[in-house]
Amino acid sequence: MIEPRKSPLLTDLYQLTMLQAYFAQGMNDIAVFEFFVRRLPRNRNFLMAAGLDQVLQFLENLRFTGDELDWVRNSGRFSRDFPDQLAKLRFTGDVHAMPEGTLFFADEPILRVTAPIAQAQLVESRIINLLHFQTLVASKAARAVLTAPGKLLVDFGMRRAHGAEAALFAARASYIAGFDGTSNVLAGADFGIPTFGTMAHSFIEAHDSEEHAFERFARAQPENVTLLIDTYDTEAAAHKVVQLAPRLKTAGITVKAVRIDSGDLALHAHNVRRILDAAGLKEIGIFSSGSLDEYALRNLLSQGAPIDGFGVGTSMATSADAPYLDCAYKLQEYAGRARRKRSEGKSTWPGRKQVYRAFDASGVMTGDVLTLETDLQPGEALIRPMMRNGKRVNQPETLEDSRRRAAEQLQRLPRHLRELEDAPPYPVSVAPALRELAVAVDRGVIQN
Repeated sequence: MIEPRKSPLLTDLYQLTMLQAYFAQGMNDIAVFEFFVRRLPRNRNFLMAAGLDQVLQFLENLRFTGDELDWVRNSGRFSRDFPDQLAKLRFTGDVHAMPEGTLFFADEPILRVTAPIAQAQLVESRIINLLHFQTLVASKAARAVLTAPGKLLVDFGMRRAHGAEAALFAARASYIAGFDGTSNVLAGADFGIPTFGTMAHSFIEAHDSEEHAFERFARAQPENVTLLIDTYDTEAAAHKVVQLAPRLKTAGITVKAVRIDSGDLALHAHNVRRILDAAGLKEIGIFSSGSLDEYALRNLLSQGAPIDGFGVGTSMATSADAPYLDCAYKLQEYAGRARRKRSEGKSTWPGRKQVYRAFDASGVMTGDVLTLETDLQPGEALIRPMMRNGKRVNQPETLEDSRRRAAEQLQRLPRHLRELEDAPPYPVSVAPALRELAVAVDRGVIQN
């Protein structure tokens, strides 16, 4: 049985066709590939690295199972000895990367793979797949965190995420970026992310009255009482909560919050807050959901909406306004020689690179330098060793570690880059040593 999330067959066909050619030609020298984003999407002033842990897991466990080898053998596309060569393939290389939660910018590599070329090439498609999606979602979630500081933020994106893995990884990436939890139960079980949930409108509709629905839910979930109040008439339902809350209190049950999922959220929140406060129920919070993103959060907060928390779903889990990154995983060195692509509009910087970041006296980021790994520069080196000879250098980082790093990075982000619209770009300079290497590589290219 083939497990899709682990399978090396979750790749593009040309990875396997290239591998057969490499094997046939005896090409097994060390290759260096780097993953980077060519340009930031519109209205993105920064990106946040995420997905590294899944990449490292994939590399640690890289191997072809019997079923996968049988598929290769029976496909009719490859030589007879190719499956036997694949059967012995393991990842034995090194990985350097920016830790998850690190902010980065265009052309800055967030991951480098150094390994025999067959290994480094085979993993390209899955590495892009894993880093691209989580980085995309973390970067959008971080914008919501910056827009609504101090508010409870919960991932509600599972049901419209683009598949099961996307739903899980969206919950993980948004948690790294600073969300407080997710509605996705499996993400809670797999990653230890706090889970949040209330009820659906169907629960209310299945009862003969809202009052009965509210009370039965509260008695069934006495430690988690958040009542959905917009099924029929939001303000009328708030008055019902006012009547119910004292009765539940005598049974030791506290209503924690009410949830509003439709209509003019700001107007309803103001009205509901007045109703609750007038009854002395200031401790009951208001939680809102329904087609929210960072722009909607900004709009609600600019109206002074008394909302304590938000469920952010579809727009974040699909990164709806910027659904992809112009990212790449490109060869930078092979057999000890720097290499670079010179395609029009897609040229790359050659060699093994490092990114150095400078800060002002208050700790705010002031600029990055992209240079060669061997070219020491002032500032903090962002790319760190993660794997050596196919094994992790350190114990896997916890999500809490990544989450703390993300929070610290956002605190150090220049204020103008926190805006939701395009701002003057963060300065990233290319060091002379890297420019000189590019010129040298170009001069050494044989023109056909």
